[in-house]
Amino acid sequence: MTPAQLSTTIVDALSALVEQGDLVLPDGVPSEVTVERPRQKGHGDYATNVALQLAKKARTNPRALGELLAARLKAADGVADVELAGPGFLNITVEAGAQGQVAAEVVAAGASYGRTTTLDGQKINVEFISANPTGPLHLGHTRWAVLGDAIGRVLAAAGAEVTREFYVNDRGVQMNHFADSIIASALGEPKPEDGYAGAYVDDLAKAVEAASPGIFALPADERRTAVRAKGYEIQLAEQQAQLDSFNTHFDVWFSELSLHESGSVPETLQRLKDLGHVFEDGGALWMRTTDFGDDKDRVLIKSDGELTYFASDTAYYLDKRRRGFDHCIYLLGADHHGYVGRLRAMAACVGDDPDQTLDVMIGQLVKILRDGQELKLSKRAGTIVTLNELAEEIGVDALRYSLARYPADSPLTLDVAEITKASNDNPVYYVQYAHARTCRMLANAADLGMTLPDLETGFDPSLLAHERDGELLRALAEYPRVVASAAELREPHRVARYLEDTASVFNKWYDTKECRMLPQGDEPVGPANLARMVLVVATQTVIANGLGLLGVTAPERM
Repeated sequence: MTPAQLSTTIVDALSALVEQGDLVLPDGVPSEVTVERPRQKGHGDYATNVALQLAKKARTNPRALGELLAARLKAADGVADVELAGPGFLNITVEAGAQGQVAAEVVAAGASYGRTTTLDGQKINVEFISANPTGPLHLGHTRWAVLGDAIGRVLAAAGAEVTREFYVNDRGVQMNHFADSIIASALGEPKPEDGYAGAYVDDLAKAVEAASPGIFALPADERRTAVRAKGYEIQLAEQQAQLDSFNTHFDVWFSELSLHESGSVPETLQRLKDLGHVFEDGGALWMRTTDFGDDKDRVLIKSDGELTYFASDTAYYLDKRRRGFDHCIYLLGADHHGYVGRLRAMAACVGDDPDQTLDVMIGQLVKILRDGQELKLSKRAGTIVTLNELAEEIGVDALRYSLARYPADSPLTLDVAEITKASNDNPVYYVQYAHARTCRMLANAADLGMTLPDLETGFDPSLLAHERDGELLRALAEYPRVVASAAELREPHRVARYLEDTASVFNKWYDTKECRMLPQGDEPVGPANLARMVLVVATQTVIANGLGLLGVTAPERM
């Protein structure tokens, strides 16, 4: 019995009490009831405070309502006992057979276990990284590469239709600086003052020449345009390859330049004028964002006629909404903290409720230590530690998991030695090893001729009656609720912490001799062995599914 199933049982019990006239609820019976795992042993398998929540509406006291509900629940299928505690808490013990059935449900669902309909019908755009196409991705982008991807995965698991989007900043003076830097490298000239430096620029110059022989001999203006286009093409392809190898995949690569070429920006400006949210001052065109809580109004067109990035940002948001997205999630770095107010005001200016359509997440910086020294990054100075280099040194799984297990808004310092060591002190190793252990157990079972029983006719869930069996089953039953919570709060670290707790529960179960899955010595394979085989497969399934939501592999051996 999962928490969701027990919630339904409690709702049914309340409905029966109302129908019988034993209980009056003017607002009706709630559609669901909060069910939690008690913190202390001896307080049953699950607990609920529903009697405290409904007593006032029912014009009774919590204990009286608790007594009524407890009596009803004791007769419900799958409930072994109900104890009324304190001012009106209900501690519920589930029958071993009902609890054990969770293992069969997990195995039957397989890769779909944990998926919910919490966000069904929602179409969500998740935009993250959105780096300039002027150099390789580095640590400054790596945290969002992990979190943005993981947020997309948990949202999809909760039933949303998700599009992961990379906004390519391919318009602006930085693209000319980029082209000029490549040209200077190819011609052996000093890099421009506002240009890009580093070995990657020299490599790009060689790649551009190889792809377009003679390109650097073109007339100056024609050369810059051609080099900018080819360099952009090569660098963007490299960024895409970097992310693919890091297990981060985008559905859409959206070009900023396309907004201007398609006429979206002029259309957006006209819409803002029609809504009365723009004004002219000092020869510039402004959006009156202070009307919607921004700390100052924002320039759309400068006095020299040049469009600002904010004009593009507004057109881009409207483009997303035109494409049918109900909700737009932006993942931005710590240096973009000031964008929260302006983006919310921008959404309000175009007629949306930002509480309903917009979510701006700000991520804090990450420091990587090697031998006690911080790895320094500077894209323009050329001392870049790229995402590829980090993944190669640390490992994709270790790097992704280590970044995913913390909230986005917490500053983070990672030590290379700590997150790569093969030790139970290393969370990613600990969780992956638990999965590998289930694989080894099942391989040993196969060597003994054991096969997974038919879940309908060969599996007796009541045999999973040991205290450790119950603890593991309750942990597995919690997984769908963890996924739903991670999606609603945009916090995939909840999945990682859940996996660590579940791996701990599994290891304690594994070390309990009364819970052995394999028969000992000459013992024949019995129903209890087969029941625990189902439990091991269920554990394997949940760990693999959870790791998958973080974009981390579930190895069969370590």
